[in-house]
Amino acid sequence: MGGETQPGSGSRQRIDKWLFFTRMVKSRSLAQSHIQSGHVRINGERALQPSQTIKAGDKVELALERRDVVLIVKSGGERRGPYEEARLLYEDLTPPPDEAKRLTPYEQAIRATGTGRPTKKDRRAIDRLISDED
Repeated sequence: MGGETQPGSGSRQRIDKWLFFTRMVKSRSLAQSHIQSGHVRINGERALQPSQTIKAGDKVELALERRDVVLIVKSGGERRGPYEEARLLYEDLTPPPDEAKRLTPYEQAIRATGTGRPTKKDRRAIDRLISDED
């Protein structure tokens, strides 16, 4: 007990464990597959193995399915706890999504003119066109 080092006390920790503890991935095996497929960078260099270690102050870049995340390691974790506990393990430097890409729910619900099903007014106009051709 006396000579053990705690993972959170400035020592090094495996990147796959750390990603799992920070709740960035759902399992260690998913973390390992992300690392092996080249989606994780540590201090600008691609992580080559899940056993690669990180320490406080390292910059971790992670390419996830829907977004890219940039994190600074604050400390190593001891377990996969709730989000509030996991949030203490890193500082999030991820840039916010572009304003141009973000749409309000109202903007998402509106269709461009002429797309989708015809309205009653459109159907009458179509009927008039068809009846005029006869």
